[in-house]
Amino acid sequence: MEQRALMAEPTIDERVIAACQQGDRDAFGLLFDSYKDKVFSIAVYSLGGDQAAASDVSQQIFLKLMTNIGQFRGDSAFTTWLYRMVVNTCIDEQRKRRRFLPFGESNPMSKVADRRGPEKHYAKREVADCVRAAIQELKPKWRLPILLKYVEGLSYEEIANVLGCSKGTVASRLNRGHQALARKLYHLRGEVVLGD
Repeated sequence: MEQRALMAEPTIDERVIAACQQGDRDAFGLLFDSYKDKVFSIAVYSLGGDQAAASDVSQQIFLKLMTNIGQFRGDSAFTTWLYRMVVNTCIDEQRKRRRFLPFGESNPMSKVADRRGPEKHYAKREVADCVRAAIQELKPKWRLPILLKYVEGLSYEEIANVLGCSKGTVASRLNRGHQALARKLYHLRGEVVLGD
């Protein structure tokens, strides 16, 4: 079966990876330019839209990539290996953040009010913020498959490779994530207006 590219990599091939493993800075610059937006995108979604934290995490990932690229053996697609590094770094960041949550922090999902008329645009933004917050509140084992499926567009097989589990486990985690989101977002029924 032909492996579909997980991330757009128009100029990245085995030679570029090998050059990076030999310490070629230009090759690493090419690698960085090819993947920086995807890495940031996964990080920002995983971290609930916090762009500053996502930027920090992206920098950590590329530092890890620079120091650990010699460990890439080619057993899987490079993008799978990179996604796994991104996912693990985001999980680590989530753990750190959970330890420092201030007491009494309000629930971001309580922001949604019944909006009509000229405030429709802002109401949609609040709904999107609530959905993002609900995804952020999911356990990582449910959140990451949802992000990889719906934000990055990966197949079940690709998600299984990234997360190091079976396709059945991916399906189960997606199902559990969907159920949890449905419970968390039940109050939004009727808020979403399509087509505007």
